[in-house]
Amino acid sequence: MKIACLGGGPAGLYFAISAKLRDPDHDVVVLERNRADDAFGWGVVLSVETLDNLAANDPISAAAIRSHFAYWDDIAVHHRGTRTLSTGHGFCGIGRRKLLEILQGRARELGVDLRFESEVADPTPLMDDYDLVVAADGVNSKARMAFADVFEPDIDVRACKFVWLGTHQTFDDAFTFVFTETPHGWVWAHAYQFDADTATFIVECAEDTWRAWGFDEMTQAESIATCEEIFADHLDGHALLSNDRHPRGSAWINFQRVLCATWSHRNLVLMGDAAATAHFSIGSGTKLALESAIALADYLQDEPDMSAAFSRYEDERRLEVLRLQSAARNSTEWFEDVERYLHLDPVQLNYSLLTRSQRIGHENLRLRDPDWLADAEAWFQRRAGAEESAVDRPPMFAPYRLRDLSLVNRVVVSPMAQYRAVDGCPTDWHLVHYGERAKGGAGLVMTEMTCVSPEGRITPGCTGFYAPEHEEAWRRIVDFVHAESPAMIAAQIGHSGSKGSTQLGWEEMDAPLPVDSWPLMAASAVPWSDRNDVPRAMDRDDMDRVREEFVAATEMALRCGFDMIELHMAHGYLLSSFITPVTNRRTDAYGGSLDNRMRFPLEVFHAVRAVWPQDRPISVRISANDWVGEDGITPTDAVDVARVLQDAGVDICNVSAGQTSTAARPVYGRMFQTPFSDRIRNETGMATMAVGNIYEPDHVNSILMAGRADLVCLARPHLADPYWTLHAAAQLGDRGVSWPLPYLPGRDQLYRLAERGETLGTNV
Repeated sequence: MKIACLGGGPAGLYFAISAKLRDPDHDVVVLERNRADDAFGWGVVLSVETLDNLAANDPISAAAIRSHFAYWDDIAVHHRGTRTLSTGHGFCGIGRRKLLEILQGRARELGVDLRFESEVADPTPLMDDYDLVVAADGVNSKARMAFADVFEPDIDVRACKFVWLGTHQTFDDAFTFVFTETPHGWVWAHAYQFDADTATFIVECAEDTWRAWGFDEMTQAESIATCEEIFADHLDGHALLSNDRHPRGSAWINFQRVLCATWSHRNLVLMGDAAATAHFSIGSGTKLALESAIALADYLQDEPDMSAAFSRYEDERRLEVLRLQSAARNSTEWFEDVERYLHLDPVQLNYSLLTRSQRIGHENLRLRDPDWLADAEAWFQRRAGAEESAVDRPPMFAPYRLRDLSLVNRVVVSPMAQYRAVDGCPTDWHLVHYGERAKGGAGLVMTEMTCVSPEGRITPGCTGFYAPEHEEAWRRIVDFVHAESPAMIAAQIGHSGSKGSTQLGWEEMDAPLPVDSWPLMAASAVPWSDRNDVPRAMDRDDMDRVREEFVAATEMALRCGFDMIELHMAHGYLLSSFITPVTNRRTDAYGGSLDNRMRFPLEVFHAVRAVWPQDRPISVRISANDWVGEDGITPTDAVDVARVLQDAGVDICNVSAGQTSTAARPVYGRMFQTPFSDRIRNETGMATMAVGNIYEPDHVNSILMAGRADLVCLARPHLADPYWTLHAAAQLGDRGVSWPLPYLPGRDQLYRLAERGETLGTNV
């Protein structure tokens, strides 16, 4: 084939090399607008995995690259005079200019035609002259822009400003993060060595800080001198360096996240930053480029035609790109919001930074640096008030205290509707359901939303707190939990609002009852869907009556012996319908501003708090994101909601999201709601519970250790395994959990199997 590569960066050069390796008869030309020795940026970071991929593709260039690498295992974090060091991270760096020299030399050896200072503004003529055109012309790709209607690029300009500099301060062979508080806000640096005496030094800050410093009006020399002043304590007299021949190489810019709907058009294909970018904070941009080059060269050789090769390239590489972009998004957002975390203890800040992308979890850190993680776990346990004999336990087994309520661990059985009540009364099903999960080791068991009136039920199968027989049944359950387990038990109390009078969960969720329905009421006359009945907009008498029903339900919960209550103000139910503007259309004192929309939920809370003992805590569950854009509750609004609740005296916020509108478009994923808990906890200081697709012990430990929540709620995992917490302890080698006495032989067998790396299920 006759091939033109637009762009002489790592992507274009390495594809040219890979294509020639597969067929020396390919006629390959690389067209680069800059000179051969021009290089933007300073160092390039690659993982050991990427090095192995390069060696398998081209041992010669891989050996040359490897010979010029600077290696490090350590990550150092400098914050408020403390240096925290962890090891086992296994990265390596090489100067970008050196990398380009190696790839240019290897390309020439293989017969690639390298043409520098060759600007290609429009790829169309080349598409007529060449069989294949590879557009590797960077984040501002002109080839991509020429066919923007085909590629449909989605370009997200991120919030922070950064500048890419270098220095001869090498930071003791550690990938180093420096957080410096200045008179104008926080400024931080990402620094790593890439040759014997040079390191990359990326300076980053919020745009407000950047403008307050006046960087937008400084010359290059003034900007560099200011950065040297800010980081003087860490540069040890070394200067910061720019790319002198290219002043824009040291210009402040915003990172652009690029993702395209498609990557090919006719015989033109995008590669590297032209197709997709990954934020520099996870160091995967060059990795993506090099591995995409290998993949496309393989597919062009293996597939019957170019169209099939492009299709496979896009299908298979897109998954990897999306995975890395997801990690990069998490990392980018962590740095954009870093001032949220800079109050944390250095141990917790370091852990939060290391796990920011969610690619590294708790046990992965144990593999990397067991000593550091053991010290961090001990710090967490001591901070939680654990006895000295228990400081070697994972965070999920740390005690927790709310008012006078003491929990033996941080695992919560999340509320899960069972739909098995009869006229609101719990049955033996509920006794077994809650009893088993209490015996299963969780520190706190939450009931399903239990309704304050018959009309407040979601379905005919929902439990209630409004009849004498309910009290008797609930007391039996609470007594069993207290007698047979160390778990505490909380009652979640709520009113269905516009989502009431619907079918059982395993019938048609949130669909209206075909018969025997009951009237509905809510903040406004807004139905849950076109199929559901329109609720009555509540008047003052309705509010007074419902408030007193919540009070009566709370008093019943107290007589039953519950340790804690939670008010359900989420998921579109009655109290939620006041909070979110999606369903609150009122024009009186209970509508409009957030203060007004919170007025009735707070009336209910204060009335409940007045009859609930002061030594027992109250939680409130909220929807932190309506997932409908700016017309609903956003994560920013949720912080304000939490502050209002915190000021009112709510002890802990159970941070859920969504389920307030059929128009919601949630973004799912593992731990997908945890960022809302993280934000509320670290911006307000309020205790939080995290929920949402949390299913592994590693998730729980990572959330807690990073300070993203104080308690972690698991729902579906507890449906599948009532003994989830005890099994997690066995898996982690923790022997401090309490098992029911009749089950000790099963415990001992489970421990023996776990020590041999086996599971009970494989031996039954």
